[in-house]
Amino acid sequence: MIKKMFWALICLIGAVAFGAVVGVWNPSEKVNALWLVTAAACLYLVTYRFYGAFIAAKIFALSDERKTPAFTMRDGIDYHPTNKFVLFGHHFAAIAGAGPLIGPMLAAQFGYLPGFLWILIGAALCGAVHDMVILTASVRRNGHSLAQIARDEVGPVGGVAASFAILFIIIVALAGLGLAVVNALTHSAWGTFTIAMSIPIAFFMGIYLYKIRYGKVGEVTVIGVTLLVAAVIGGHFIPGSSLERFFNLDRTTLVICMALYGLIASVLPVWLLLCPRDYLSTYMKIGTILLLAAGVLFIAPSLQMPALTKFIHGGGPVIPGTLFPFMFITIACGAISGFHALIASGTTPKMISSEKDIRMIGFGGMLIEGFVSMIALIAACILMPGDYFAINTTLPFDQLAAMGFPVDRVKELSEMVQVNVVGRPGGAVSLAVGMASILSSLPGMKGLMPYWYNFALMFEALFILTTVDTGTRVARFLVQEMGGVVYKPLARRGWYPGIFISSLFVVGCWGFLIYTGTIKTIWPMFGVANQLLAAIALGVGTTIIIKESKLRYSVITFIPMLFMFTTTLTAAVLLIMSYWTKGKVEMTTGLATLHTILVGTMAVLAVVALIDMIHRWYVLVVKKEGLAPRSPDGKILYPNIAGETCDANEIHL
Repeated sequence: MIKKMFWALICLIGAVAFGAVVGVWNPSEKVNALWLVTAAACLYLVTYRFYGAFIAAKIFALSDERKTPAFTMRDGIDYHPTNKFVLFGHHFAAIAGAGPLIGPMLAAQFGYLPGFLWILIGAALCGAVHDMVILTASVRRNGHSLAQIARDEVGPVGGVAASFAILFIIIVALAGLGLAVVNALTHSAWGTFTIAMSIPIAFFMGIYLYKIRYGKVGEVTVIGVTLLVAAVIGGHFIPGSSLERFFNLDRTTLVICMALYGLIASVLPVWLLLCPRDYLSTYMKIGTILLLAAGVLFIAPSLQMPALTKFIHGGGPVIPGTLFPFMFITIACGAISGFHALIASGTTPKMISSEKDIRMIGFGGMLIEGFVSMIALIAACILMPGDYFAINTTLPFDQLAAMGFPVDRVKELSEMVQVNVVGRPGGAVSLAVGMASILSSLPGMKGLMPYWYNFALMFEALFILTTVDTGTRVARFLVQEMGGVVYKPLARRGWYPGIFISSLFVVGCWGFLIYTGTIKTIWPMFGVANQLLAAIALGVGTTIIIKESKLRYSVITFIPMLFMFTTTLTAAVLLIMSYWTKGKVEMTTGLATLHTILVGTMAVLAVVALIDMIHRWYVLVVKKEGLAPRSPDGKILYPNIAGETCDANEIHL
């Protein structure tokens, strides 16, 4: 009874908060940011407790009795059983890239209400379901990638189309994420130093945890967090010192350094660098978000951005397109992200120790990312609208005033952070200013605005870079799988020439796009690519649920899939048109052609995959052919290592 009363109270508080944000209560007053935090926290808690539990129990029947690929295919390189908290750290660090931070900041030009609704509802009903379904599917299929699962479950035509679409998409996505890192760290000696120091710290943690003091997660956590805090503090003394020239890097040098890091991180064993670094950075990520949430609760700032702006009809200075479809691809990770499907079918299923951990890691990780995105939206909307546009565009102040957004305190903000923040588009700088404004309002922090500003820039880069290294590794898996069709040794696990060549190809592709692109050209393409991948993944998930004779439950993925395909294909068409009008002003004809080919190819391949999935559903539902085999007692049979079928409780044995 007490539990029921508790959850009823959570629902009531969430409903009141939601009503306050959408203007049911006191619509003429400015909305307090407290209501956004409260509504998100309440809805996500309820969704995790009930919806996540329903999917785990009724649809997939997750059980810790089934052996996972981490044990049955253990090789010490990619397949490795990992503590669930360490793995949650890796998974969250890998999925939480630029999208939940930069996306809401850019989409704030439409007003706070569209972003709030999309993040709140999208993360709960679309993103969390998407991540959990794909993670479960991969764990039960030997840790196979999304591309391999699509070939096995949908069919050869749709599977091959999906494979090439995924490869195109992941390279574009990595370019979008990497570009945000480059923008955040260019000529930022403090941030670059801290990020650089996280690499040897992660090496030490990996060796300590697996070679010196095996399994001592608590010890290595204390050591790692202490060293990372020391690196953050030490970075404050780098600017102006003799070491500044080593860390005050220009754009080109940063692109080269990041490509080298991505190459190294994707070929080393996961336990040595990738997993401990992601685990370490997650502490900083979640800790900073909780600190920001505490700041919002303490200062209770009002949102200065209106609920809706006139730019919902298009013509905005930050995002030229209309609210539909561009808001839904701009907030590319905070609500739902196809990139998550690559992680959920890439590194994470190869390290998960028990199926019971899937709900916490897959479903819970996405909800936390939704909360992160909500905090980023608040950081954008507490700025005065004129200041927000002055930072995120290069328009003159008088032109902004003529648009109805007079500049208020942007010069004062520049003085407070000791950096000129005017005309710094891309979202990273305005997010840092918003975060610094919140954190410096905490007791005893008023004089630390410059410190918090630089800390925020470093935080953004750390947030994103952990996605780039994991994404490169996942893309390497895909290239090896596809390349193995032509040259079989390339697909062999543990064959280092194949690992290195595949990684080098992936890094070279996304490195070229970063080097030649800008935030205006890459980010929309990243948004389209990312959300197209989410639509494909939801389609594959729908196929799997139908194949397991659970047609009525397939609505959990089918409805989000319809919305994502409709939204993203519309955006793809509009984006291609823009490349040949406004795009030619910002890029050469050659680059406009390249970007058109990339977006067009991704869209066509996605449509081919969709058509094949529809045909597959017809065969499954109408003809009743190809349904998952079952044992005499009704249990679903899954493929084992040899490709045969076996009882789920005997899988891989």
